Amino acid sequence: MDINWIALKPDETSPTPLYIQVAQRFEEAIRQGRWHAEEALPSERVISEALSLSRVTARKALDVLIEQGLIRRRQGSGTFINALTEYPLSRLTSFTELLKERGFQPSSAWLERDIVTASDDEVIKLGLSPGAQVSRLKRQRLADGVVIAIEQSSLPLAYLPDPRAVDNSLYDYLETLGHPVVRALQHIRAINAPEEIARLTGIKAGDAMLFITRVGYTKDNASIELTDSWCRSDYYDFVAELKR
Repeated sequence: MDINWIALKPDETSPTPLYIQVAQRFEEAIRQGRWHAEEALPSERVISEALSLSRVTARKALDVLIEQGLIRRRQGSGTFINALTEYPLSRLTSFTELLKERGFQPSSAWLERDIVTASDDEVIKLGLSPGAQVSRLKRQRLADGVVIAIEQSSLPLAYLPDPRAVDNSLYDYLETLGHPVVRALQHIRAINAPEEIARLTGIKAGDAMLFITRVGYTKDNASIELTDSWCRSDYYDFVAELKR
Protein backbone atom coordinates (compact mmCIF):
# COMPACT_ATOMS: atom_id res chain seq x y z
CA MET A 1 0.00 0.00 0.00
CA ASP A 2 1.55 3.28 -1.13
CA ILE A 3 0.37 5.97 1.29
CA ASN A 4 1.07 9.66 0.79
CA TRP A 5 1.58 10.51 4.46
CA ILE A 6 2.55 14.08 3.64
CA ALA A 7 -0.94 14.72 2.21
CA LEU A 8 -2.48 13.26 5.38
CA LYS A 9 -0.38 15.27 7.83
CA PRO A 10 -2.35 17.99 9.69
CA ASP A 11 -1.34 21.63 9.95
CA GLU A 12 -0.34 22.25 13.56
CA THR A 13 -0.74 26.04 13.12
CA SER A 14 -4.40 25.69 12.13
CA PRO A 15 -7.10 26.43 14.75
CA THR A 16 -8.93 23.27 13.62
CA PRO A 17 -8.27 20.39 16.04
CA LEU A 18 -5.67 17.93 14.77
CA TYR A 19 -7.99 14.92 14.88
CA ILE A 20 -10.58 16.76 12.75
CA GLN A 21 -7.90 17.64 10.18
CA VAL A 22 -6.69 14.05 10.05
CA ALA A 23 -10.25 12.75 9.66
CA GLN A 24 -10.89 15.25 6.83
CA ARG A 25 -7.74 14.23 5.00
CA PHE A 26 -8.53 10.54 5.34
CA GLU A 27 -12.11 11.16 4.17
CA GLU A 28 -10.83 12.90 1.04
CA ALA A 29 -8.40 10.05 0.34
CA ILE A 30 -11.13 7.44 0.80
CA ARG A 31 -13.58 9.25 -1.48
CA GLN A 32 -10.83 9.61 -4.10
CA GLY A 33 -10.52 5.84 -4.14
CA ARG A 34 -7.07 5.49 -2.58
CA TRP A 35 -8.53 2.65 -0.54
CA HIS A 36 -11.10 0.17 -1.79
CA ALA A 37 -14.08 -1.44 -0.06
CA GLU A 38 -13.06 -3.96 2.62
CA GLU A 39 -9.43 -2.79 2.49
CA ALA A 40 -7.80 -2.26 5.88
CA LEU A 41 -6.69 1.17 7.04
CA PRO A 42 -3.34 1.53 8.85
CA SER A 43 -3.54 0.92 12.59
CA GLU A 44 -3.77 3.70 15.16
CA ARG A 45 -0.12 3.06 16.03
CA VAL A 46 1.03 3.35 12.41
CA ILE A 47 -1.03 6.52 11.86
CA SER A 48 0.24 8.16 15.04
CA GLU A 49 3.88 7.35 14.27
CA ALA A 50 3.68 8.34 10.57
CA LEU A 51 1.96 11.66 11.32
CA SER A 52 3.81 12.38 14.60
CA LEU A 53 0.56 12.36 16.57
CA SER A 54 -0.57 10.84 19.83
CA ARG A 55 -2.48 7.54 19.76
CA VAL A 56 -5.43 9.41 21.29
CA THR A 57 -5.52 11.86 18.34
CA ALA A 58 -5.31 9.01 15.81
CA ARG A 59 -8.11 7.14 17.60
CA LYS A 60 -10.36 10.22 17.69
CA ALA A 61 -9.79 10.77 13.95
CA LEU A 62 -10.85 7.19 13.21
CA ASP A 63 -13.87 7.61 15.49
CA VAL A 64 -15.00 10.54 13.33
CA LEU A 65 -14.72 8.40 10.18
CA ILE A 66 -16.73 5.65 11.86
CA GLU A 67 -19.47 8.14 12.77
CA GLN A 68 -19.54 9.23 9.12
CA GLY A 69 -20.01 5.63 8.02
CA LEU A 70 -16.80 5.61 5.96
CA ILE A 71 -15.06 2.90 7.97
CA ARG A 72 -15.85 0.30 10.58
CA ARG A 73 -13.88 -1.56 13.25
CA ARG A 74 -13.80 -5.34 13.12
CA GLN A 75 -13.04 -6.86 16.50
CA GLY A 76 -9.57 -8.37 16.53
CA SER A 77 -8.92 -7.59 12.85
CA GLY A 78 -8.58 -3.83 12.46
CA THR A 79 -10.36 -0.99 10.72
CA PHE A 80 -11.83 -1.45 7.23
CA ILE A 81 -13.27 0.72 4.46
CA ASN A 82 -17.02 0.58 3.88
CA ALA A 83 -18.30 0.37 0.31
CA LEU A 84 -20.18 3.61 0.81
CA THR A 85 -22.66 4.42 -1.95
CA GLU A 86 -23.88 7.98 -2.41
CA TYR A 87 -27.47 7.80 -3.62
CA PRO A 88 -28.84 11.05 -5.11
CA LEU A 89 -32.50 11.37 -4.15
CA SER A 90 -33.36 13.70 -7.04
CA ARG A 91 -32.31 11.38 -9.88
CA LEU A 92 -33.70 8.01 -10.97
CA THR A 93 -30.69 5.72 -11.23
CA SER A 94 -30.44 1.95 -11.33
CA PHE A 95 -28.26 0.11 -8.82
CA THR A 96 -25.88 -0.92 -11.61
CA GLU A 97 -25.53 2.63 -12.97
CA LEU A 98 -25.03 4.07 -9.51
CA LEU A 99 -22.21 1.73 -8.53
CA LYS A 100 -20.42 2.09 -11.87
CA GLU A 101 -20.52 5.88 -11.48
CA ARG A 102 -18.95 5.52 -8.03
CA GLY A 103 -16.17 3.28 -9.35
CA PHE A 104 -17.49 0.01 -7.87
CA GLN A 105 -17.99 -3.28 -9.69
CA PRO A 106 -21.70 -4.19 -9.35
CA SER A 107 -22.92 -7.76 -9.31
CA SER A 108 -25.91 -9.79 -8.17
CA ALA A 109 -26.58 -13.18 -6.64
CA TRP A 110 -30.05 -14.38 -7.58
CA LEU A 111 -32.26 -15.76 -4.83
CA GLU A 112 -35.52 -15.94 -6.78
CA ARG A 113 -36.68 -15.42 -10.38
CA ASP A 114 -40.20 -16.80 -10.62
CA ILE A 115 -43.73 -16.13 -11.78
CA VAL A 116 -46.03 -16.05 -8.73
CA THR A 117 -49.48 -14.89 -7.68
CA ALA A 118 -49.34 -11.23 -6.68
CA SER A 119 -49.52 -10.39 -2.97
CA ASP A 120 -52.04 -7.85 -1.70
CA ASP A 121 -49.30 -5.22 -1.61
CA GLU A 122 -48.30 -5.95 -5.21
CA VAL A 123 -51.93 -5.86 -6.35
CA ILE A 124 -52.45 -2.43 -4.78
CA LYS A 125 -49.18 -0.77 -5.78
CA LEU A 126 -49.04 -2.18 -9.30
CA GLY A 127 -52.76 -1.66 -9.99
CA LEU A 128 -53.44 -5.35 -10.69
CA SER A 129 -56.55 -7.49 -10.43
CA PRO A 130 -56.73 -9.90 -7.46
CA GLY A 131 -55.18 -13.22 -8.41
CA ALA A 132 -53.00 -11.70 -11.14
CA GLN A 133 -49.50 -13.02 -11.60
CA VAL A 134 -46.23 -11.10 -11.43
CA SER A 135 -42.61 -11.75 -12.23
CA ARG A 136 -40.75 -11.59 -8.92
CA LEU A 137 -37.01 -11.09 -8.72
CA LYS A 138 -35.09 -11.33 -5.45
CA ARG A 139 -31.34 -10.97 -5.20
CA GLN A 140 -28.35 -9.93 -3.19
CA ARG A 141 -26.78 -6.74 -4.56
CA LEU A 142 -23.02 -6.54 -4.28
CA ALA A 143 -20.39 -3.81 -4.65
CA ASP A 144 -16.87 -5.13 -5.26
CA GLY A 145 -18.05 -8.49 -3.96
CA VAL A 146 -19.59 -7.14 -0.74
CA VAL A 147 -23.31 -7.69 -0.14
CA ILE A 148 -24.74 -4.24 0.57
CA ALA A 149 -28.46 -4.80 -0.08
CA ILE A 150 -31.23 -7.34 -0.61
CA GLU A 151 -33.62 -6.32 -3.38
CA GLN A 152 -37.00 -7.75 -4.34
CA SER A 153 -38.71 -6.49 -7.50
CA SER A 154 -42.16 -7.37 -8.80
CA LEU A 155 -43.44 -6.56 -12.29
CA PRO A 156 -46.67 -7.31 -14.17
CA LEU A 157 -46.26 -10.16 -16.67
CA ALA A 158 -47.25 -7.79 -19.47
CA TYR A 159 -43.93 -5.98 -18.95
CA LEU A 160 -41.71 -8.89 -17.90
CA PRO A 161 -43.06 -12.24 -19.15
CA ASP A 162 -39.77 -14.10 -18.52
CA PRO A 163 -38.06 -13.12 -15.22
CA ARG A 164 -35.12 -15.44 -15.92
CA ALA A 165 -34.19 -13.36 -18.95
CA VAL A 166 -32.96 -10.55 -16.67
CA ASP A 167 -29.19 -10.75 -16.31
CA ASN A 168 -27.80 -7.91 -14.20
CA SER A 169 -29.57 -4.57 -14.73
CA LEU A 170 -33.36 -4.78 -14.65
CA TYR A 171 -33.71 -1.23 -15.96
CA ASP A 172 -31.43 -1.93 -18.92
CA TYR A 173 -33.42 -5.05 -19.78
CA LEU A 174 -36.74 -3.20 -19.59
CA GLU A 175 -35.36 -0.63 -22.01
CA THR A 176 -34.54 -3.36 -24.51
CA LEU A 177 -38.18 -4.49 -24.25
CA GLY A 178 -39.36 -0.94 -24.94
CA HIS A 179 -40.63 -0.38 -21.39
CA PRO A 180 -38.20 2.06 -19.75
CA VAL A 181 -38.86 3.29 -16.22
CA VAL A 182 -39.03 7.07 -16.56
CA ARG A 183 -39.99 8.13 -13.03
CA ALA A 184 -40.47 6.61 -9.60
CA LEU A 185 -41.83 7.32 -6.14
CA GLN A 186 -39.54 6.22 -3.35
CA HIS A 187 -40.08 5.90 0.39
CA ILE A 188 -37.22 5.40 2.85
CA ARG A 189 -37.43 4.42 6.51
CA ALA A 190 -35.22 2.93 9.18
CA ILE A 191 -35.89 -0.62 10.36
CA ASN A 192 -34.26 -3.36 12.42
CA ALA A 193 -32.94 -6.16 10.25
CA PRO A 194 -35.22 -9.24 10.13
CA GLU A 195 -33.40 -12.54 10.71
CA GLU A 196 -33.50 -13.71 7.07
CA ILE A 197 -32.34 -10.36 5.68
CA ALA A 198 -29.59 -10.14 8.31
CA ARG A 199 -28.34 -13.60 7.36
CA LEU A 200 -28.29 -12.71 3.65
CA THR A 201 -26.39 -9.46 4.23
CA GLY A 202 -23.94 -10.73 6.83
CA ILE A 203 -25.10 -8.54 9.71
CA LYS A 204 -26.77 -9.26 13.06
CA ALA A 205 -30.53 -9.60 13.35
CA GLY A 206 -31.91 -6.36 14.76
CA ASP A 207 -29.12 -4.19 13.37
CA ALA A 208 -30.19 -0.89 11.81
CA MET A 209 -31.01 -0.96 8.10
CA LEU A 210 -32.66 1.30 5.55
CA PHE A 211 -35.84 -0.06 3.97
CA ILE A 212 -36.62 1.49 0.59
CA THR A 213 -39.83 0.98 -1.34
CA ARG A 214 -39.92 2.23 -4.93
CA VAL A 215 -42.75 2.19 -7.46
CA GLY A 216 -41.57 2.84 -11.01
CA TYR A 217 -43.72 4.18 -13.84
CA THR A 218 -43.63 4.11 -17.63
CA LYS A 219 -44.00 7.17 -19.85
CA ASP A 220 -47.74 6.32 -19.98
CA ASN A 221 -47.87 6.62 -16.18
CA ALA A 222 -48.48 2.89 -15.71
CA SER A 223 -47.02 1.16 -12.65
CA ILE A 224 -44.38 -1.19 -13.98
CA GLU A 225 -42.14 -1.99 -11.01
CA LEU A 226 -42.43 -2.44 -7.26
CA THR A 227 -39.05 -2.82 -5.58
CA ASP A 228 -38.36 -3.33 -1.89
CA SER A 229 -34.72 -2.94 -0.84
CA TRP A 230 -33.14 -3.73 2.51
CA CYS A 231 -29.91 -1.72 2.59
CA ARG A 232 -27.04 -1.87 5.05
CA SER A 233 -27.04 1.54 6.71
CA ASP A 234 -23.23 1.54 6.94
CA TYR A 235 -22.96 1.34 3.15
CA TYR A 236 -25.53 3.88 1.96
CA ASP A 237 -25.27 7.66 2.00
CA PHE A 238 -28.32 9.50 0.61
CA VAL A 239 -27.68 12.95 -0.82
CA ALA A 240 -30.29 15.62 -1.56
CA GLU A 241 -29.72 19.15 -2.81
CA LEU A 242 -32.16 21.61 -1.30
CA LYS A 243 -32.88 25.11 -2.61
CA ARG A 244 -35.12 28.00 -1.64
